Amino acid sequence: MNINIEIDSHSGFCFGVTTAISKAEEVLRKEGSLYCLGDIVHNDKECNRLRALGLKMIDHSTFRQLHHVKVLLRAHGEPPETYDIARRNDIEIIDATCPVVLQLQKRVKKEYQQSDGSQIVIFGRPGHAEVLGLVGQTEGHAIVLDKLSDAEQLDFTRSIRLFSQTTKPLQEFRDIVTYIQSHIQPPATLQYFDTVCRQVANRMPHLLQFASSHDVVLFVSGLKSSNGRTLYRACQSVNPRSYMVEGPSDLDFSWFEGIRTLGICGATSTPKWLMEACRDAILNH
Repeated sequence: MNINIEIDSHSGFCFGVTTAISKAEEVLRKEGSLYCLGDIVHNDKECNRLRALGLKMIDHSTFRQLHHVKVLLRAHGEPPETYDIARRNDIEIIDATCPVVLQLQKRVKKEYQQSDGSQIVIFGRPGHAEVLGLVGQTEGHAIVLDKLSDAEQLDFTRSIRLFSQTTKPLQEFRDIVTYIQSHIQPPATLQYFDTVCRQVANRMPHLLQFASSHDVVLFVSGLKSSNGRTLYRACQSVNPRSYMVEGPSDLDFSWFEGIRTLGICGATSTPKWLMEACRDAILNH
């Protein structure tokens, strides 16, 4: 196909994911195998690549049965219980928790311990690995809001301490802050902590410009990635001819007929090699 294809230079792994994968690869080169608690990244193609190198991704029930092994904790972070189990079972933890997430965990724990009856509220996706790690800092007492309308359930006669999952959209977090501010009933107070990762948040304005500058946009992402879904919706909002694929096998070449420019971009969990593979499949078609 005679198309001008641009791969977005701002897309691809964030710092936390890059570090986690580097740590895994380092151990795998030396030892040939390693356990990882959960999918190391929300991208099946990248997970399969690492499995081929010897990475064994396990769930929490399997983790509880292990003894005397090494286990990598991915960038999303884990609740305190995970570390307790590791100590009891003599598991060596390779901690790849993203520094931004680690700092957030500490802040949530501190506010919970000093809350004096305040509601600890987290704007995040229920069940997401990072959110489970944050809720764990509050012994399970934190309230999770997935969207603005969920804030209606809060008790506005009690003080609120609000945090955000690091990969949530910044504007949605600000909308929730505004809503709570307009409903809080003194003497109850709102304290909010803008804990959205700027490396992720800053991609949004760039992505909007990138998507609007091409005839068609190909968004490459694992289906499990919440960050991927958010960024894909942003692409669609400025370019209706935006298509989401997991990899080259999902391509529909009729999408590209008669176009001049194609932009390829992806989530913070999308490896660059996968975006390149999609480009090559299109050029070689």
